[in-house]
Amino acid sequence: MFIQTEATPNPATLKFLPGGQVLENGSREIRNAEEARVSPLASALFSIDGVSGVFFGPDFISVTKSMGEWQHLKPAILGAIMEHFISGGQLIAADALGAEGASDEFFEPEHAEIVATIKELIEAQVRPAVASDGGDIVFRGFKDGIVYLQMKGACSGCPSSTATLKRGIQNLLCHYVPEVKSVEQA
Repeated sequence: MFIQTEATPNPATLKFLPGGQVLENGSREIRNAEEARVSPLASALFSIDGVSGVFFGPDFISVTKSMGEWQHLKPAILGAIMEHFISGGQLIAADALGAEGASDEFFEPEHAEIVATIKELIEAQVRPAVASDGGDIVFRGFKDGIVYLQMKGACSGCPSSTATLKRGIQNLLCHYVPEVKSVEQA
């Protein structure tokens, strides 16, 4: 098994590509060792000193470090990922699947059409670009012309995430959806 790695715009996060499907639907962010209990792979990764976050995407795993150098952390991370995929074990415990997918979206019912357009633009235009950087973006709400989005994975702590939200995503949404006045991090 050969696992490729890619740098992300966030210097504290590295993207690992095992060459196949990681998560069947959506994405899953695991922010600490307690949350990691739902995943044998995340638990193994959090047992490595310096690992502070794990993010599962459709075909990648982003690992965030709190300390240490990548050249020292990378071999242990690659070993844990390889061991997991060779074992054929579950990525997420069956009873925990979908738990993170529970949405706390908010918007007025009369804005349902606007929200549908916003979500469509995010899905088609934004999510693929954000995923290529090792993260994900999730719609959280729309109120008073403001779109609230949550950045996940490599994007959540990235120094350029504010620029991505304000210059990239805000410009796109304002252009196609006149009701959108600004975009904020949820």
